Amino acid sequence: MKPFEFLAPKTLEEACSLLSERKGEAKLIAGGQSLRPVMRHRLIAPECLINLKGLSELNYIKELPGELKIGAITTHRAIETSPIIGQKFPILAEMERQVGSVQIRNWGTIGGSLAHADPAGDPAPALLAIGTKVKVVNTKGERELSLENFLTGYYETALDTDEILTEITIPYLPPNSGGSYLKEVIRAGDIGIATVAAIVTLNGKQGVKEAKFILGAQSTPPIRAAQAERAAVGKRPGDNTTDVAEAAAKEANPQTDVISSAEYKLDMVKSLTKRALSSAITQAQAA
Repeated sequence: MKPFEFLAPKTLEEACSLLSERKGEAKLIAGGQSLRPVMRHRLIAPECLINLKGLSELNYIKELPGELKIGAITTHRAIETSPIIGQKFPILAEMERQVGSVQIRNWGTIGGSLAHADPAGDPAPALLAIGTKVKVVNTKGERELSLENFLTGYYETALDTDEILTEITIPYLPPNSGGSYLKEVIRAGDIGIATVAAIVTLNGKQGVKEAKFILGAQSTPPIRAAQAERAAVGKRPGDNTTDVAEAAAKEANPQTDVISSAEYKLDMVKSLTKRALSSAITQAQAA
């Protein structure tokens, strides 16, 4: 690993100033569990690292009218164990329990995960299904954009080289809504072979009024399965959902790799979609 300078700003304002001054030379580090392996394999060699881990002003979970705000330095474990998250967004607690090990969740941050933009990452599909927005800042000001527009490509985001992801905003779900995040892995804590996040809203306690499916661990950023969403409308508990699963598989874009074949991944997308839809409907009925 190439030697680098390590900078530890005390405030967000100072961090923005340092990043502006060292634009193009610096990388941001929070938990560092994604960045360090990339540096160790010499895929990148920044001149300096700007540590955000000590910025307590970015470590929070705030319940506000109509929405929840989470600071970028908030750890996965804090989200997993938050009573507010468990009550308002059980899909996020379910997702976080599947992020690596407890040790990883105790140190890794939600902002770092989203900014890394690993297509196999767990947080993005669940947050996309809910309709999350993110806030980014630099020395000139701030801007807010949807998470869908933030994730622009394979390990790529809309962040400029002088911008810092500081906050995510999650809207509360409508009444009679439920969600589920499912992940196929070889061993607990591994990256996903396939993942599916599902959010549904029922027409009263009856059939599905609206549905949203996000497919993760693809060869692209997470994919919204719009055909599957349309196929799910009107479904009731116990209905045959094979058509929903088949529609999701048609929109998936897996790639054969050292973990699994593309054919197996497609089978898992079908299975996970059916199970996630059933679980989301059950949760929505109990809401």
